[in-house]
Amino acid sequence: MRSALLALCLGLVVTGVVANRPAGPPASPPEGSYTALADIPDPAPLPRPGPDAATGSLSVDCGRNERGHRNTDNVVVSPGLVGGAHHTHDYVGNVSTDALSTDRSLAAAATTCAGGDRSAYYWPVLRRLDRHGPDAEAHGGGRHGNTGEILVPSAVRVEFHGSPVSQVLVPPKGLRMITGDPVAETTDRGLARAQWGCSGHPERFTTDYPTCPAGSGVTRTFDFPSCWNGLHTDSPDHRSHIVFPLADGGCPRATFPVPRLRLTLTYDIPAGVRFAVDSFPEQRRAPVTDHAMFIGVLSDARRAALTDCVNEGRRCRAVRPGAPGASG
Repeated sequence: MRSALLALCLGLVVTGVVANRPAGPPASPPEGSYTALADIPDPAPLPRPGPDAATGSLSVDCGRNERGHRNTDNVVVSPGLVGGAHHTHDYVGNVSTDALSTDRSLAAAATTCAGGDRSAYYWPVLRRLDRHGPDAEAHGGGRHGNTGEILVPSAVRVEFHGSPVSQVLVPPKGLRMITGDPVAETTDRGLARAQWGCSGHPERFTTDYPTCPAGSGVTRTFDFPSCWNGLHTDSPDHRSHIVFPLADGGCPRATFPVPRLRLTLTYDIPAGVRFAVDSFPEQRRAPVTDHAMFIGVLSDARRAALTDCVNEGRRCRAVRPGAPGASG
């Protein structure tokens, strides 16, 4: 049942029926989709680092998609299928990413990230529902129920972290990953990884849309899997080759820790304004469907430097020239 639903939604079967359907559901998500910050539980304690932990981190300045690089493709899940996502994605990093991208084309393209990071980072756009967007009648926009004005994040934080249990391996070139489940609203939610919150309240997450107090932005935090099977950069389900750590931070049997990617997006949304993420029409813009994708396009030297930084417990930054915090 689940496999059939995924194939239909992600465009892995004949897509004509989906592409030609009338406009999707109403702009607003299901009732009960919004939760006040006061009702979000306190965060669970994180695993304490052991004696062999990799405690360093690397942050990469990739901008916040000021260029407006967006499309309705998903090259990780539906490579070669133009418009296969049926909702709109925001991108930072590689400026060429679309359904037809290959490892070679990505490696030859420019990037918005500092330090020569040509990786592709992307996620569904967030929209405010009190305004109309220019794609009200377009594929992936209002035609599929994704109405409203697209919001540009006020900040995008790209970070790589280590492991609380052990040192990490150099990640493989061309690694592809997904976190979250774009069809979680109509399935058992076993793959859901949505983490909504409010800035200034780290690790306090909900699978609902948060109602944040004045002065606090809405956040979306994407934690990616970091236990690699040591063999493949992708798999048929785009998940089996790299999985999430166990509760204690260690990796399951026959997998090995690599640097853990975390994306944090922040949005400045006026108090009282409703907002919603883009989704497949059947998912009704439910917040639990939030998800993100990654394609690693780093040179051998940059991947080695990332791993050394994390394993040596250093705090490293790659900042674009002229950006806030740049040193020269």
